[in-house]
Amino acid sequence: MSVYTSGIYPVDILEDDPAGHREAALAYCATLGEGAWPSPEVISLPTGEQVKLEASSVCFCTVHCDEPQHKILVLVNPQDTKTVVAVYVKESWWTTEDVLRTSDPAREGLMKVQSFGERIVLFILNIVIFGRLERNLDDDDMFFLPHSVKEEAKILWRDGAAVGFYTTKRKGSLCGDGTGVCYLLPVLDTVFVRRNHRRQGLGLAMLRDFCQTFREDEALGISWPISPAMYQVCRKFLAAHPEERGRLWEAEPPGAWGQRVNIWLKVQLQQARRPD
Repeated sequence: MSVYTSGIYPVDILEDDPAGHREAALAYCATLGEGAWPSPEVISLPTGEQVKLEASSVCFCTVHCDEPQHKILVLVNPQDTKTVVAVYVKESWWTTEDVLRTSDPAREGLMKVQSFGERIVLFILNIVIFGRLERNLDDDDMFFLPHSVKEEAKILWRDGAAVGFYTTKRKGSLCGDGTGVCYLLPVLDTVFVRRNHRRQGLGLAMLRDFCQTFREDEALGISWPISPAMYQVCRKFLAAHPEERGRLWEAEPPGAWGQRVNIWLKVQLQQARRPD
């Protein structure tokens, strides 16, 4: 078996039916476990590497942290079982890069995640690309866990591929399971841009979109702690948009006044501490 390549991609053809997708994957997995074929099929990856389709090389991953029944079947690298190399969708295996692609020219720019196919794209960007392939596991960068099915997100599409995303916590949404505490302001929770697309202003574009989406709110939060890279995005954005300086706060849940620090004030204080 080779990887599916036809000019169309999972996000364009997958029905919005998580349960049906899971049942189809379970049925396929059962035949794999029974050894229905005399010899294991092989998937050829774009790198030229070949991976055998064996029960020991496939597993189910949960797409949402709060919906355990929403699962996808993935193929892992036998030499590194934490690295996903392909996803089973519509009776075919697709490389992770193809899962992130689209043949729909209307998918361009920041678009709200709505369908199950788009949730899979978000999962691959978040867990596979950021979590393993484009992350130095020895550094102090924050690790993104699977998102809640209720969490709002936008994917950044560019030239037929998903190259980044951001997620938000709505004002009034619960801060977490088992708590009745709700966010007191909209919060920009996670932001990611793929390595090859950084330093092109895409982080600034996502922050600008977040501010415009919640233009009626007097205060907006960015999840504490803000990473060094995101801090630089905030600094550049606020330098260019003085009207937003009073609105953006580094916020811990639920975002009460004692849990906020004005980001522009932090920028000014850090600059004041620098030696002349």
